[in-house]
Amino acid sequence: MLSTTPRRLGPPLLPEPRGPLSDAVINLLRADGPTVLPACEDADPYGGDLQLALYCCYELHYRGFASVDDEREWDPVLLKLRRDLETIFLSALRADVEPGTDVNAEIDALLLEPLDATGVSHHLRRDGQLWQLREYVAHRSIYHLKEADPQAWVIPRLSGAAKAALVTVEHDEYGAGDPARMHAQLFADMMFELGLCNAYGSYLDAVPGATLAEVNLMSLCGLHRGLRGALIGQFATVELTSSPGSDRLVRAMRRLDCGPAAIGFYAEHVEADAVHEQIIRREVLAPLLVAEPELAADVVFGIRASLLLGERLSDLLLSCWSRDESSLRVPLAPPVRSSEI
Repeated sequence: MLSTTPRRLGPPLLPEPRGPLSDAVINLLRADGPTVLPACEDADPYGGDLQLALYCCYELHYRGFASVDDEREWDPVLLKLRRDLETIFLSALRADVEPGTDVNAEIDALLLEPLDATGVSHHLRRDGQLWQLREYVAHRSIYHLKEADPQAWVIPRLSGAAKAALVTVEHDEYGAGDPARMHAQLFADMMFELGLCNAYGSYLDAVPGATLAEVNLMSLCGLHRGLRGALIGQFATVELTSSPGSDRLVRAMRRLDCGPAAIGFYAEHVEADAVHEQIIRREVLAPLLVAEPELAADVVFGIRASLLLGERLSDLLLSCWSRDESSLRVPLAPPVRSSEI
């Protein structure tokens, strides 16, 4: 049976900086920050430095970091720097994403998967190797170990039927009251069986900016009431496209002889997200746009921004794997089996 290091309890450790922006944020969190903050204007909006800096700012609103005072969540210097980073990231997304207002057309496009579709789940199903599957899971752990938490921020920003239906989906994400069935716990179980460290935030130093950007989009839209429509668009993208992708990953794991705990997470999403697809479309989006039709452009933006960032990450992984190279900044150690401990 595959084993791993014991799961660390409590908040994650602070990561290592990747440039002047993340160095400034991490130094501020260590309470020995710079007297002059670095300029942000010329930073790569999708680069690892800005994305890590932004991720660290957002993480203060989730579980925080070990040895960082909880009061830093509302530190005015950090909040000002976070706002500057958000402006750069959001401006880049708005420049790179074509605007639109036809939500139904966007949803129809999400549900129509071309026969010649490519992507990480297609590659893993056909001929992906176990080391590639493990890398993919390490990337995804940055979100899935707090699955549904970013979307929970939008609940108090909704009302009526849309709010009630979204809570229904979130209830399922959190295991419908059973902590062992929480999707974050199922993901941790999968990591354990694949010989990965399943402590929250374990692979923060290892993943590139493209991985962080996907999670940061969720936090950005969730934490800003004015982006609530974009958050719904992002959530719709995940829920409407998850089921077929999860099915491919189940097939990939069976082909690679992974155990039942590894398969369980994606097997759960094949069934659950097929139901969520209908709830999101008919019971969240429809009443939301009747009540607030002006949010249509934001919903489309959320869908297209989510797809853009997903494609950037997919392209990075497939490009690295085509050269037989790791897609992580720090390659994974081989899985440790219980007989080797």
